[in-house]
Amino acid sequence: MFGTLLSISMELFIGPSKHQPFDSDGTIPSYHLHNFEHANISLTFFVYASFSILFDKIIPSTLAQNGLTLFLGAVAFGQELLLFHLHSTDHMGVEGQYHWLLQVVIFSSFVTTLLGIPFPKSFLNSFVRSYSIMFQGIWMMVIGIMLWTPEFIAKGCFINFEEGHKVVRCHNKEALERAKSLVNIQFSWYLVGITVFTLSLYLVLVNFFRENVEYFSLISKFHEEEDLFEDVEAQKKRLVNHIGEQKRFVEMGKRENN
Repeated sequence: MFGTLLSISMELFIGPSKHQPFDSDGTIPSYHLHNFEHANISLTFFVYASFSILFDKIIPSTLAQNGLTLFLGAVAFGQELLLFHLHSTDHMGVEGQYHWLLQVVIFSSFVTTLLGIPFPKSFLNSFVRSYSIMFQGIWMMVIGIMLWTPEFIAKGCFINFEEGHKVVRCHNKEALERAKSLVNIQFSWYLVGITVFTLSLYLVLVNFFRENVEYFSLISKFHEEEDLFEDVEAQKKRLVNHIGEQKRFVEMGKRENN
């Protein structure tokens, strides 16, 4: 939540030269549209985090809490995907290639979050969701470093200041295609690297905690406690009925003796 508020502040108040994103007549200038788009993404994740905390406090460890939390996460990822797909910034060049590949990762996070609602106990789905979210963060940092650090700009391309922000342009079509191909290669390297890292970490943790910690789902534990409570109540009822039957039997015996 702190990170999203900081992101919104950077986009709307700290980053702009006037320290506010509006024009003199109160309208949004075209060169600040992308700031509002980025801020809206952060705002949605702030809403997701806020309600997740409320759900933890009010309705902990229930199917409703799990489903609603994942629903909010899917809304956040869905809006993020939509805004990056319909981004107002020119994404036809090198920057567009970075953002197109980012959308693939965001789509994975969106789908796995939705699948978590009907399949809350699926370890594989949760693993892939966590993998894609981590990939998102890493790839966004790569975009920030590779696009706006002059030393890392592909050969034949340069940083140009247009409409209030910097963009990467290339001298000709051949340089542009070469730069896009380098982005694809870079994405493949990160894909392989992150996959190796996450699977290696999983194997290490499984080996370390295999005999030390018993893994269980919070939702499963909640239902087990519910079932245990129902079993206890049922046993109580059976015991009361049994005692009542015994009393009636004794009373009948006394009446027959009399």
